[in-house]
Amino acid sequence: MFEVQQYSGSREKDYEQLLKQLGALIDGETDVIANLSNASALLNQFLSDINWVGFYLWKEDELVLGPFQGLPACIRIPYGKGVCGTAIEESQTQLVDNVNEFPGHIACDSASKSEIVIPIIVNNEIYGVLDIDSPNYNRFDQVDQQYLEEFVAILIKHMN
Repeated sequence: MFEVQQYSGSREKDYEQLLKQLGALIDGETDVIANLSNASALLNQFLSDINWVGFYLWKEDELVLGPFQGLPACIRIPYGKGVCGTAIEESQTQLVDNVNEFPGHIACDSASKSEIVIPIIVNNEIYGVLDIDSPNYNRFDQVDQQYLEEFVAILIKHMN
């Protein structure tokens, strides 16, 4: 049985605990949608000051809404459009301090002020993105980016 661990208050130690929890949560489970659903729930429970966390999956040359926690969201995002589409186009994490200053930002929730999007590439093919929004400006930093990229790497390892 999976148990949610208490966090210590040190961001790095807490992220290390989160990564261990993710590994334990998805170990032995082969259903990707089930794993992504639990991953989004785990992040929603772990991260403070966020208003949306979830996945968009690559289908027929666009990103399509996948498992998430939060208010209803945009269903389809074209390649290269918005923060999510840009993450796929550039194959790199997008760390956006103020979404209102991001060219072509797609506002699914007007309360969102900052965003981080990590591309998910499996076997050199686009799989999707992890997208996290916050109602606060400058919510995400390099520590978040490092550990969220590791979080995605654990998910990818279980997709192969």
